[in-house]
This record gives sequence, structure tokens and C-alpha cells, in this order.
Amino acid sequence: MKTKSISIHNIRIMFWIRFFGTINFIAPVLTLFYFARGLEASHILLLQIFWSGAVLIGEVPGGVVADRFGAKTSFLIGVLMKIASIVLLIYSNHPWMFFLYSALNGLSVTFFSGADEALIYESLKEDDDQHRMDRAMGKIQSASFVSMILAVLFGSYFAQDLQENQFVFLLIAGIGFHLIEFFLIFFVKNPSSIGSYRENPFKQVVSGMRAIRRAPTLLLMFINFTLVFIAADSVYEAFNQPLFTDAGLPVVMIGVLYALAAVCGFITSQSIGWFTTKFPRMLLMSVTGVLAAFGLFLSALFGDSLWLVLGAFFVLRIGQALRRPIYSQLKNDLIPSDIRATTLSLLSVLDSAFDLVVFGILSFVAFNGLTGILLASSIFALIGTLTPIQIKARRKINRT
Repeated sequence: MKTKSISIHNIRIMFWIRFFGTINFIAPVLTLFYFARGLEASHILLLQIFWSGAVLIGEVPGGVVADRFGAKTSFLIGVLMKIASIVLLIYSNHPWMFFLYSALNGLSVTFFSGADEALIYESLKEDDDQHRMDRAMGKIQSASFVSMILAVLFGSYFAQDLQENQFVFLLIAGIGFHLIEFFLIFFVKNPSSIGSYRENPFKQVVSGMRAIRRAPTLLLMFINFTLVFIAADSVYEAFNQPLFTDAGLPVVMIGVLYALAAVCGFITSQSIGWFTTKFPRMLLMSVTGVLAAFGLFLSALFGDSLWLVLGAFFVLRIGQALRRPIYSQLKNDLIPSDIRATTLSLLSVLDSAFDLVVFGILSFVAFNGLTGILLASSIFALIGTLTPIQIKARRKINRT
């Protein structure tokens, strides 16, 4: 990359925005916090449904805002909504309040989703470096692993007694870091192609839909990635804490475990360039998808074996750290510049629709406990991994 460029600047700024924006001190005990406030497993599934439903509603408006007014404006709206959702979570003591928190938090994500990738890809494109998108996103993604190391170690240690005042303190501390994130957003530089779309918003959305329809490979890659992501990330993240404690892991060690996984994720994210140089991108997507399905399957059948549970956890975390930047490169190579954020948001709308379907199906097997949920998740991950990619498109997207 060039030594002085808009891409270098925005990658550095986005690294720190991601670092402070993903600080979540309550993460290692979040599910246990929900249980302490009176929620049940079925409520937690509903939280995911409300979150996905809000994303479904907000993704297109979020993408339109980014394409018309720039990523910076979109980010500022998103972080303010995120802070408001955490404030609501602090005072939540009834299921409906948690559902409202989840919906508001989901809406906040829509103002980052698509806009961040569009910002980086267009910045790289101005510097003629767009082929390095996966490496850039890997570096930015690594910031979340650094913040996770700090947050989970502190959070699990501070809240090891699972007391109400401990939970509240962790939530307030998180708000403080999000205020720093808000300040950093003002240093983002919008590329010339971002925030310049001035056509009718309806035409903007239609153009994004047309871009997806004209690139069937984009839709196939989306299905491949999304089904694995929902199963190995969204579902597993919601239930791995009780899985750990049921297998005999002390609460205080959950933070240590998350921190070790974050170190592995950081190394993986920083090594994306090495991986894509040595192996075809689609091969990496396939291998990590199969491993995710297998890890979920083992967790379901051998949930009382701590070592198997821990091994599956690391496989899932490392696999997702590798898949995200690669998928980002593959899909952005197929999307037009002027409606990039809108098109990415439309894909996120589809993702939310898949979320609703998957979590709706999982709610019917939740009566079987974690075993039923994880077994069903492994099936979804396998279906996603086996989704075929056209041979002609594969030659195009396998380049490094």
C-alpha cells in the first residue's frame, strides 16, 4: 500500500474505532446476566429474533444514509443508538425491556453494517489497492480481538460472583469506551465515491437489488457464509457460557478462555494475507465451514467433556476469524461503487431474514436443551458449507 493514502488513514482510524466500539466487559457473563435477571433459554432465542428483526427493518435505511451522506454520518448515528441501548439494558427487569434493548441494539448495528466495508473498499480503490480488501479487513477485525482480551479478562474476574452491582458497573464502563469511539469517528475521511449518490432513494434500493440479481455468485457466497455464521457465531455465542459451566469450567475461567481465543483470532486476522497466498480463498471457506459443523456436532454430543468442548470452541472462533475477511473480499469484488453500502445492506437484510428463520426453527428444538440447539445448528452449518459456487465465478474470485 502507498505510504500516504486515504486507505492507510481510514484503516488505522477504523482499527481504533473497532477497538473501542467492540469493548464489551459484560460479554463473558452476558448469558449468565440474562439468567440472573430472570430470563430463560427461550427468551434468549427471542432476543436474537428481535435483534435480527430490527436489523431487517433498519439495514436498507442505514445503507441509504451511508451512500447519500457518507460513512461518518452513518457511524455517528449508530454509536449514539448503541449507547442508548446499553442504558436501557441497565434498567431492564422485564422480558419486554430486554427485547426492546435487543431491537435498539440491532438498529444501531445497521448504521455500521455495509458502511464500514464500503468505506474501506472505496478507500482502497482510490489507491488502486482494492485487491487487498481481505487483508485490510483482517487488520481491522484484529482490533476486536485485542479489545476482547482486555474486556473478557476484566469482566469475568470482576463479575465472578454474578452480583447485580457488578453487572451494572461493567455496563457503565462499556458506555465510557463507546464515547471514545464516538469521538474517533470524526477523524474518518469519506472517499470521493462515498456519500455522493443523489438519485431517488427508491431507485437507489432498486439498483442494489439489481446488482445482487445480476451476480448470482454473490447470492450463493452469501448463503454459504451466512448459514455457517449464524450457527457457529450467533447461536453458539448465545449458549457457549452455560455449555462451559455445565462441562465444569469455573465462571472466572470463561474470561481466560475468551482471551486465549482472542489471541488466536488476532493472529489469524493479521495473517489473512499469508493464508490467501498459500491457499485458494474458496478452499479456506469450505474447510472452515466443515470444521464449524463438526465442532457444533461434537459440542452437542459430548457437552460433558470439557476438553472436547474447549477444542470445538477454539476451532469455531479461529474459523470465523478467517472466514469474515475472505468473504468481505469476495463479495465486494462483485458490487458497484456508487451503491456499495446499499447493496451490502440489502445482503444484511437477507442475513436477518435467515436469522429469523434459523432462530425460529431452533425455538422448536429448544425444549431439548443445548443438545438439540447445537445439533440443529451443526446441520445448518453443513448446509451452508455445501452450498455450491459456480465454476465460472470461482475462477474470478480465487485470485489473490
